Order: sequence, then C-alpha cells, then structure tokens
Amino acid sequence: FLSSFQFVDSQVRVKCLGGRELRGALRGYDELVNLVLDDCEEFIRDKDDPEKITNQTRKLGLVVIRGTQVSLVSPEEGTEEIANPFLGGGEEEEEEEGS
Repeated sequence: FLSSFQFVDSQVRVKCLGGRELRGALRGYDELVNLVLDDCEEFIRDKDDPEKITNQTRKLGLVVIRGTQVSLVSPEEGTEEIANPFLGGGEEEEEEEGS
C-alpha cells in the first residue's frame, strides 16, 4: 500500500468489509490504511439482493474510512471487472475426479 501515493488526488473505488462500496477523490491515507475521500459517493445495494451493488449512488461528501474496514482500494480509471476464475469451473473437476 506504500506505493499508493500515486493515487492521491485521483478517483479511487474502495470496497469495505460488509459489502459497502465507495468512490471518491483520495486526499490522504496513513500506515493503518485509514483513508480520507473527498466528494465521496456510496453505491446503493439492490433492495431484492443485498449482496448486489447497483449503479445508483448517494453523496456523502468528505469521509474518513477506518483502515480496519478497508478490503480493497483501486483506481477508478483504467480498471475493469473480470469474471471470477474460481467460480463455475468446480463442476468439471468433480466430474473428472469421479471418472
């Protein structure tokens, strides 16, 4: 995380324990991964499936996120979500083992 100084003053996306996702301008951090985000928005969860995040957001403004709650920090620009390689392939392996 020490090399993340390159992300200061840029847009980042933060995933927290418990499923919350936030987006904002990283203004600062410390060695405990406490983060300061400005112009922060929280992504709203789907009412029917609380595990699913929607594209709807609510504005939070300036926030401090405790490092104990942070599970992922990534730049907003230049990243894309990929399929989980550990999901969906287990059935084929089970069939091969049973043969």
